[in-house]
Parts: sequence; structure tokens; C-alpha cells
Amino acid sequence: MRRESFTNPPQAMAPQIVIIGAGTGGVSFAIALKRHFGRGFDDFVIYEKAGDVGGTWRDNIYPGASSDTPIHFYSLSTDLDPNWPSTHGSQTDTQAYWRKLTAKYDLFPRIAFNRRVLSAEWSIKEQLYHVVTENVQSGERFSTTAKILISAIGILEVPRFPNIPGISSFKGEMFHSARWDTGVGLSNKRVAVIGNGASAMQFVPLISEDPTVQITEFCRTPNWFLPPIRADYTSSWKWAFNNIPFALKFCRFTMYLRSEMLYLFVFAYEPIRTWCSGIARNYIMRTAPKEDLERLIPKYSLGCKRLIFDTNFLAALHRPNLSLNWDGIQSICEDGIITKKGEKLAFDVIICATGFTADSYPLTVTGDAGKTVQEYYESQFGPKAYLGTTIPGFPNLFLIAGPNLTTGHTSVILTEELQINYILQFVKPVLQGLVSTFDVTPRATDAYNELIHARLARSVFVECLSWYRSGGEGKVSSIFPGPMLLYGWWVRRPKWDDYHIKGTEQWEQKLRYEKWVALLSPLHYLSLLVGLFVSWISG
Repeated sequence: MRRESFTNPPQAMAPQIVIIGAGTGGVSFAIALKRHFGRGFDDFVIYEKAGDVGGTWRDNIYPGASSDTPIHFYSLSTDLDPNWPSTHGSQTDTQAYWRKLTAKYDLFPRIAFNRRVLSAEWSIKEQLYHVVTENVQSGERFSTTAKILISAIGILEVPRFPNIPGISSFKGEMFHSARWDTGVGLSNKRVAVIGNGASAMQFVPLISEDPTVQITEFCRTPNWFLPPIRADYTSSWKWAFNNIPFALKFCRFTMYLRSEMLYLFVFAYEPIRTWCSGIARNYIMRTAPKEDLERLIPKYSLGCKRLIFDTNFLAALHRPNLSLNWDGIQSICEDGIITKKGEKLAFDVIICATGFTADSYPLTVTGDAGKTVQEYYESQFGPKAYLGTTIPGFPNLFLIAGPNLTTGHTSVILTEELQINYILQFVKPVLQGLVSTFDVTPRATDAYNELIHARLARSVFVECLSWYRSGGEGKVSSIFPGPMLLYGWWVRRPKWDDYHIKGTEQWEQKLRYEKWVALLSPLHYLSLLVGLFVSWISG
């Protein structure tokens, strides 16, 4: 195994910060480092197992792949683009945006592509992580160290294949929608689509446009559909975004307000949720074939599962080459699928649109007690972290898009930006040499998660089974039970008492000074009142 060397730019020592993943989280964090510490800051490296940036927007190339969050709200607040062609970014446009930002901030020299992180182990003696990576093409292994480890692997990263008896025996073509096989032609083929989540709702209408493709979609539970919201931006809109001061920022702010209202008055307020359910129900009844309505209208509360903004799926159900099958799958055989009713259906292609593994940690990261992150998750009956960001026993490890930080109403980019601003407050004193380690306490982690799950217990998210839950039916470990206003307030600045900190005397003096200033400042007490108000309106 070769010791890592960094020569672009020349650097004798290993970087102090290792970022795992060059998706939206990893690139956003690197941009924040550049903006916070200066464009010349290069004391970090990003390891990316693939050959390009973009993460989920690089990998998900299925037909119709698009954001269901308005694209100006799915862009970094620091780097808005006035020239998006439509209200919701396509896969190609979104991927191009993140490549453009990577070039703008000169991040490509700091990214080691085709490098998989195999392990990271905390050394108590050295107070840093030993990181082992592998070149995925040659198999050569490298080692380096890091004082700070940023996990930006995301949650939509590892495709989840269905656990169906006989799945390996199928002799036709089979692939996951998140790893779309462009070499497989679908014309004149019998195609089975397993799953009816958000991805399937985007690609099924497009592949069914070819009347020679015979599609059977296997469904378990129906979705709440809302009317389409996608539209092209006119030249007038683009002119306004380019020429009217603050127009684009104001547009993004209104999108934020709408998303927060969606949570406060739909997810959290049952009377309005019931009213919105009626709107969704009427839309489904107006749009879908009459013979499918009994199966298509959900029996669970709106918001319990991911909401779907229709992308012509319901209208596509009128096509004679597309049918839904609700019988369940008993097994897969060499040439098709056997339903739980015993019926055998022949297929040439099977497409698994079965989501991602969001309830486990796929890397071997070992903390100060010799246990891995995954072992910690298992001991807690599912993913668990403090503010979705730090884990007890793993000093200087920070998760981006960690447990209970998915949202069903707002932008993941906003969540990540709030997290990153929080993490930077830890990074700075480590780089300055004031602190060697930050390690969140088990007490603070337990208290925070008790609060989270108390909120979840009275929320709509516990009313049904969904991918928000560990294993699909365990504790809710993905969704955040509140508006981003609440999370943003919680992470505006760290509560240092919630961490074991190994710092210098200068750091201790700084903390004592900050405590005295807070006690004597009227703003401190105003902040407490604001916090109570934010908690109250957040439900």
C-alpha cells in the first residue's frame, strides 16, 4: 500500500480535511471551505469513487430524471443561475450545474477520481483518522491521514435491489433504475417495472411512449399524486432574473416560504392536510383510468410517504401497452415473474425501481472504541446522530445529510447548507490549532433523538410504512419532523457543552469569554425568546 502524496498543488503533508464523495454535499462543503478560508485554501482532498462529480445526478440517467424541487431552490444560495431552462432541472442540466461550480471554484485539482474509500480508523494516540483508499481501476491502495473527516456519501447512493426469491435466475436483461443500462433497447420487448416510487413515475411515461414496449408495472402501495408543476421559463423570466436586482434571490426566498408553508400547514396540520387530500383525490379521479381508481387512491394520510407531483404518469395509464399489477411477486424465474396468485408472466427485461438503501452506513469508519458507524447504528436500532451531523465516539467526523435530515417538503441543498455552516464552526478552531478533537456526548445525542422521536410520534410520518423507516418498518430514521426554520435555528451555532473538547488554554479562555458575554447581553435573552417562538410555530 502506497503512502498518498499530493503534488497539485505541491504539498508535503497530508491534507487536514478528507471529504468522502463529490456529490452535491461534498462539492458544497469544498465550496464553503473556499469561500470561508479564501480561494487559495487547499488543505483538503475529496475522494470520489466514480469518474466525475455530481453524485446522484451523475448516476441517475434514467429517462425523465429530474428534481421535484424547484431548481432555483435546488441551487446553492451562493451560486444562483438565472438561465435555467425550466422550473425543475433535468438530470443533464443539474449535472452540468455542479460541474460548472466545481470548475468555478477550482476544485478539480483537489478531487481524486476513481478512488474508493475502503476504511477510515481513528487513532487515539495520534488524534487523527488513518484513511485507506483504492483506485477502482488498478486496485492500487493508498493511505493518508486526516484531522477532520467529512462524510458526504448522501443517502441516495446505494441502490436497493428487491429481495425476491429467484431474482438471480432471470436470463433476460435486468438492471436498477439508478444504474440505467443504456445498452438495453426496450423496443419490441416485454418489460417488467418493479416499484412505483418517484423514479418510476418519471421514466414509465417516457418508455411507454413507444407502443411496441409492453410494460407491466408491479406496485405495492399507491401514491398521493398532485397536479404537475413543471414548466419552461420564458425569455421574460430569464431577462428578469438576469437584469432586475435581487429578483432571483427573491424568487428563491418565495420558494423557501412555500416549502415551509407546505410543512406547517399540510404535514403538521391535519385539517388542511385533509383538504389537500381531497384535491389530490379529485386530480387522480379526473386523470387516471376509471378501472384503476380503486387501487390508485391511497388509504393512508397524505404526506406519510413521499408526495408525487405527476409527470404524466396517470395519463400514461390510458395507453394500451402499460398496465399495473397489484398481485405481488412470489418469485422470479428464468423467463419472467410469478405473482402471489400463481400467475406466470413472461418478460424480456426487468427494471428494478426499488429505491436506495438509506438505513445503513456503507463505509468502514471506525471510532475511538473500535466500533464502526454501522455497528453504532445497529446498536441504536437504526441510524442515529446528533443534529444529523455528529456521532458519539467518532471524534472530528461530520456527516452531511445524516440521519433524520431527509425532508419531504423542502430542498436538500438548503439542509446541506445549514449543516455545512454549522460544521465550519468546528473546522476553524481545529485548523487554527486551538482544538484537537470534538466528540459529541452520548447524553446530548440521546436527548436530541428523544426530542426528534417525540416530534415524530405525533407526526404523519409514523402512520404508514415507508422508506423513511429503518428496514421499511422500523423506527423513522430518515425524515426530519419539522420545517427547516427549526433545524436552521438549532444549528445556527454549536452548544459546546454537548461536546467533549480537547482544546488549548486559549480555547478555554475563548469559551469563558463567550459565556460571560452571553450572560450580560440582552441579545442572549432575546435569542431564548426567539427559540421558544420558533419551536412553538414549528409544532
